Amino acid sequence: MHLGKSYKLSEFLYWTRRQIYALAIWGTLPVILFRFCNIEWLSVPLTIVVLLGTATSFIVGFKNVQTYNRAMDAQDIWTGIVSASRRWGQLARDFPDDESVSRKLIERHLAWLTTLRYSLRSPRVWESMNKGFNAEYRRHYRVPEWELSLKETLHRYLPASDTALALSAPNAATALLNTQGACLQKLHTAGELNLSFYLELQRALGDFVALQAKAERLKDFPYPRQYATVSTLFVRFFCLLFPFGLLHEFDKLNDSVSGFMHGNMIWLVVPCSVAVSWMYTSLEQVGESTENPFEGSANDVPISTLCVQIERELRSLLGEHTEDIAAESIAM
Repeated sequence: MHLGKSYKLSEFLYWTRRQIYALAIWGTLPVILFRFCNIEWLSVPLTIVVLLGTATSFIVGFKNVQTYNRAMDAQDIWTGIVSASRRWGQLARDFPDDESVSRKLIERHLAWLTTLRYSLRSPRVWESMNKGFNAEYRRHYRVPEWELSLKETLHRYLPASDTALALSAPNAATALLNTQGACLQKLHTAGELNLSFYLELQRALGDFVALQAKAERLKDFPYPRQYATVSTLFVRFFCLLFPFGLLHEFDKLNDSVSGFMHGNMIWLVVPCSVAVSWMYTSLEQVGESTENPFEGSANDVPISTLCVQIERELRSLLGEHTEDIAAESIAM
């Protein structure tokens, strides 16, 4: 997630420059046909274009509100994970009598966090990170989950046998939660956890199951494709018609000007159509890049940074030096 004050105008223009190039080319074409080929019937009544633009603005606005809500839901989920992880660290440190048991409970939890974030960063067919404008912008930040494999990262927290068991399961994160629950059961059976402490830890484990399911829902169920498709089609249709709706309007202005611009007012269609159409395409592009809050874009929830923060806090509970933990972050 972009954690600075704001995007620079130069960054935003660079990110949307492909749209600007296409709009400039398309805006020039009707002017050339109208000015040099005398094909005046190409002009579209401006009223029709205005009505289409109004409908398009409502649709794009609706989409952006919904995608913003998805991003906020994802942020709320990970705020809950951070809070529940701190609680888990306190319980794991204080309830077992054996420090080695506390360490295993915390490290297995860190392994679960790692597995979950790797799962959330895996690509889906509807995500937009493979598009050129997002792919080239990645030079501004890092996505740690794409630099090291899950197997390499899990070795920091789990023995090889537990790593292999988790990776062989259909859902590695769920498998680690099941292993954590089985470990608590063994500790309770062995008398190392009394009933109240055991139930408290199991309740915390249930919270992680629920939070994981909520995160996976946002990952595996995209913004409804019918709404996304209609929004994109309306924006493109509006951008195609808009310069044709300006032809006669700007041609009429020739009667009110003199000098160099007399007879050339029609060329103002190009910058005006590009400016207005760019606002629509930019809003559409922003909405598309916000609807998948875990895909690895600059607008994501910073789950890599949050996991590093959680690890530092939990290891500090064990008395370890947190500055030794590698600082992984996707923030720019």
